Amino acid sequence: MTAPDDALSHALTQERTFHDACRAALTGMVDGAAQDVVDGENAFASGADAEVLGYELRSRAKALSEEPDSPLFFGRLDFAREATAGEHRGQSYHIGRRRITEHPSAPPLVVDWRAPVSRAFYQAGPRDPHGVAVRRRFGWAPLSKGDSADLTGMEDERLTRPPGPATDGLAPGPSRTSRTSAIVADEIERPRVGPMRDIAATIQPEQDDLVRSGLAESLCVQGAPGTGKTAVGLHRAAYLLYTFPQRIRRGGLLILGPNRTFLSYISAVLPALGETGVRQSTVDDEIARHEVRAQDGAAAAAVKHDVRMAEVLHRALYARVVPPTGPVVVPDGSYRWRVPLAELRRIVDEVRAEAPPYAVGRERVRTRAVRAILLQAERRAGPMGNAWVQRISRSRPVSAFVDAVWPRTQPEEVLTGLLTDPADPLLTAVEQDAVRWARPPRSYRSARWSAADLVLLDELAGLIERPDGYGHIVVDEAQDLSPMQCRAIARRAGFGSLTVLGDLAQGTTPWAAGSWPEQLAHLGKADAAVVPLTEGFRVPAAIVAFANRLVPSLGVDVPPARSLRGDGALTVSEVDDVVAATVTAVRAALEHEGSVGVIADEPDTHRLRAALTAAGIATAAADDLAADARVTVLPAAVAKGLEYDHVVVAEPAAIAGAETRGLHRLYVVLTRAVSRLDVLHTRPLPGELGT
Repeated sequence: MTAPDDALSHALTQERTFHDACRAALTGMVDGAAQDVVDGENAFASGADAEVLGYELRSRAKALSEEPDSPLFFGRLDFAREATAGEHRGQSYHIGRRRITEHPSAPPLVVDWRAPVSRAFYQAGPRDPHGVAVRRRFGWAPLSKGDSADLTGMEDERLTRPPGPATDGLAPGPSRTSRTSAIVADEIERPRVGPMRDIAATIQPEQDDLVRSGLAESLCVQGAPGTGKTAVGLHRAAYLLYTFPQRIRRGGLLILGPNRTFLSYISAVLPALGETGVRQSTVDDEIARHEVRAQDGAAAAAVKHDVRMAEVLHRALYARVVPPTGPVVVPDGSYRWRVPLAELRRIVDEVRAEAPPYAVGRERVRTRAVRAILLQAERRAGPMGNAWVQRISRSRPVSAFVDAVWPRTQPEEVLTGLLTDPADPLLTAVEQDAVRWARPPRSYRSARWSAADLVLLDELAGLIERPDGYGHIVVDEAQDLSPMQCRAIARRAGFGSLTVLGDLAQGTTPWAAGSWPEQLAHLGKADAAVVPLTEGFRVPAAIVAFANRLVPSLGVDVPPARSLRGDGALTVSEVDDVVAATVTAVRAALEHEGSVGVIADEPDTHRLRAALTAAGIATAAADDLAADARVTVLPAAVAKGLEYDHVVVAEPAAIAGAETRGLHRLYVVLTRAVSRLDVLHTRPLPGELGT
């Protein structure tokens, strides 16, 4: 059904006028925030209050000033006039990425997508309209440099009466779910260049349920390719920051990604949602006590990442704790206080049984030994002052006793001893040989540490003293974490919650998880619910079906991906020269809009990029998101989590044969395309792909 041009034109004019008013109000908010900074600094010249207030005001001003020049709203809710609409009866709300108001006490012109009332925009449907009479979606022309977005279309979905002809002259929306919305489909399929975009305008009901999960709830999303699991995790982070600002900021929020290329790709999402200053990092960065200056062989790395190393390290550390061998005698003027051997042994045994962090245990031993002396002194001479207690605590006999039974140590010192002589019965002789240093350093201070060693050092540091934690951590590509890496995250989320994102079928590390319950146990959240996302909105059905041929051979029990998109293109071609064919395929891809990714085994990427450059085609590396080039050439190892409109995969057999989990890597590579996929090969395709 086509809407009359005059009715649509009139409605568009009204909405454009309202958008102009919203833009003016946002400008006023930016100016007001800047003035608040000045006023706040003048009101509080010094002190902690001034520092805290100044930081909060500057952060708010910075966030507003960095607001992208993008549409200020993407939807509108018109609530029904019947009593069933509840407190919002007869009201209309525009929904956007940030709350916009003309004055702090005035009703909002635009409601934040995270506000409770906004949930109806994502959840309402004919079966349960949530009191909504009409849900309106807005279509915007893509931004071009120097221009603001232009409102070009609208779509109304009537929810409180049976579907029928529209009476207001506007284009009718979908009759059942937002998945059939033309505006939603256009937004999801819109060509992309540069960093990942937010999905606030296109969140689906099942995604919204996950995004709005409570702060105390840890959850795991098993997301097939193209289902938006990364976006769900980032939008959940933004939702928690909005809904629980004090609790989250007190504990902190951390985004963990697999590598810095991935973090660069997702870096613009949270700022676009109004959240700046959120720490985005990798596990390696979080545990980087030292620069990586050594490299392990495959066998050594596998042992060091094995969960048994937690117990091996615990034994190595607590092997330093030994029973006392004699009484403690402390001179005090003309008197000598004596703690008998039996009591000292009882103190050490009790503290060990309490299993505190090593450093805490050491101080408990000291405190209880001093307490034993204090009780004797009070029985003889009455209450003793704090200065006396401190003097006894620092006395040479007490310090010598503590150093002897519970010596001070460093993680590096313990690990150096272990790797010099890894004689622990939990490890086989072969495993001990794999991790044993061929040439031990003279001292732990001169040791050269590998990446896996840093994981072990973090484990030891956590045994000695608990690290600071976060209120919430989002862990992406969690299937690739080793048990020991998971434990590093668990230590930082002991009193917080996790959003765990991943796909077992995309596990590519030697220690990749085979099941979520086991991985969640390593993460310290064994009770977290595992929620599958299987319906994809990004990758076309033909590409998903082709990649799904690999799933039965991946050794994991996951539901296969399904795509809701019937468009897209897949071409599989046997060629004589894969380099020349790649150049030809890229030229053809550039005739369409959007980004182009050329993915190959790492040794092949250099000659492919050289050939494209020689052909006059500008290219960029995967982590160069600021480059103007539409074509990115990248090795298969860094493709995970990235998306391109058109992907050219060069020589799949080389990718599959490059590593033990090569088929998993190939599965990742084949699912990076969101519109078109060209598979070029001179060698036979892996048999699992069929013909």
